[in-house]
Amino acid sequence: MTEIGFYHLTRTPMEAALPRLLGRVLSQDGRAVVRVGEPERLAALDTSLWLCADPDWLPHGTPQTGNADLQPIWLTTEDEAPNGARFLFLVDGADSARLGEYDRVFDLFDGQDEAATAAARRRWSAARAAGHVLTYWQQGARGWEKKA
Repeated sequence: MTEIGFYHLTRTPMEAALPRLLGRVLSQDGRAVVRVGEPERLAALDTSLWLCADPDWLPHGTPQTGNADLQPIWLTTEDEAPNGARFLFLVDGADSARLGEYDRVFDLFDGQDEAATAAARRRWSAARAAGHVLTYWQQGARGWEKKA
């Protein structure tokens, strides 16, 4: 089964946390898909990743701006992995019916948003019922702390 990590954002917004996690995937020659819920959010995240400073280079594309085969990071609103990604990042409450097709899934959710936290709990329960290996990470003073 797929390992699914739930990442509880308590100290920084997703736009600050996501680039570092993506950088770790790239440092291991991995490929990732980042699934968002809305097209407007996709455009904003695309811009954010081009402008991020740490890491300073996150090569990526979207259905509007790139060829998926050439992109180590693919941003999409669809439940797809056209770049052959083995890592899936779910942000802004996005979900996937294809969790089992990835080596690892990162589910990032805003701990300051009660609705987002409740939705993450529902996704946790569904993933556990499906037999996936689950971990829970929370932002702490020194970075990510594994809580479960």
